[in-house]
Amino acid sequence: MRKEYDFSQGKRGAVLPSLGKTRITIMLDDDVIEFFRARAESLGTGYQTMINTALRATLAQAKVKKKDDEPLTVAKLRKVLREELHVV
Repeated sequence: MRKEYDFSQGKRGAVLPSLGKTRITIMLDDDVIEFFRARAESLGTGYQTMINTALRATLAQAKVKKKDDEPLTVAKLRKVLREELHVV
């Protein structure tokens, strides 16, 4: 190692920004963190990645549920009936 380094051109912060990601601070229960850490260690991945995957799965479920919760309109009913009667 050198005795002296030149940091005059150095910049603070991450070298490359993470596109599509935002750094946040979040408070989670200790048992939740320990669960994800233990599971991530056994699978050889990061616990934050696993938490993100779990949240993404919940988001996908909510989107599917939202589609199912849409009210049945006359137009939708006619469309379904036409599709079913066309098959027969």
